[in-house]
Amino acid sequence: MQIDINTKMITLIGKPLSQSFSARMQNKAYEAAGLNMLFFYTELEKNQLGAVVNGLRYMNIAGFSITKPYKVDVLKYLDQLDPLCEKMGAANTVLKTKDGKLIGYNTDGIGFYTGFLEETNIAVDQCVFFCFGGGGAGRAICSILAYKGAKRIYVTDIFEESARALVNDINHNFAQVAEFVAYGDFSKIAACDVVLNASGIGMGHSLGETPLPKKYVKPSQIYFDACYNPTKTQFLLNAEEKGCKIVNGLSMLLYQGVAQLELWAGVKPPVKVMRQELLDILAEVSTQESDKKRQLA
Repeated sequence: MQIDINTKMITLIGKPLSQSFSARMQNKAYEAAGLNMLFFYTELEKNQLGAVVNGLRYMNIAGFSITKPYKVDVLKYLDQLDPLCEKMGAANTVLKTKDGKLIGYNTDGIGFYTGFLEETNIAVDQCVFFCFGGGGAGRAICSILAYKGAKRIYVTDIFEESARALVNDINHNFAQVAEFVAYGDFSKIAACDVVLNASGIGMGHSLGETPLPKKYVKPSQIYFDACYNPTKTQFLLNAEEKGCKIVNGLSMLLYQGVAQLELWAGVKPPVKVMRQELLDILAEVSTQESDKKRQLA
């Protein structure tokens, strides 16, 4: 694409970002929709977040995206929150208004819900859920499940205060369906229909790790991991080995990105183009992994 003085910028803020597919998906969508926009990455430390967000106010941006581990921390630097975002207590999307205000939204919840139902066709109001992770992704996922009528949601996190805060927020803002579980306590797993990993364990520096020992996995359960690179974390591989239905975070990435583009550009996103770009990336990653295995053989 040709960048000029009128090009609207979008950046993804987080760390790490090397595993992200967002830039290629979004830039392909902009091209297909004829939008003069550019998506790029900004990897930073927590103590730099406020300065960077403030600096973005003065740039030619349509908004920005936020991922782990700053979806909660970013809230204090924004001017306004969408009502659902405020209830969830986390933002993954920020829109810059014409008068320079930064408004926080959360498209992770609807992205997860749309993609997960497309993949599983479950009745949420008939299911019990267990979620590893009380941070930004966990907040969005558990909040939308509570909003849609989940029977019960168990939440755990290595940071106990994060899990307790999420449980309190769900029970106060949505419905009395959430319950805190101490990290490492797997006694509730057997009673659950769906087990969710929104902890980030299994990607980046924790590649090959899982928050749940394989012996607790039941064949009748559905397993979801918000991670999409790798496509199958150890968490999902263990569940697949036991015969479970598994779903990674690719469909969540797609549909949260679709909702983001609607906010930033006010157009109907080219969903098929975005989906195909993600599939193309996955094919490339698979080829690269196969090449590495052959070289090591």
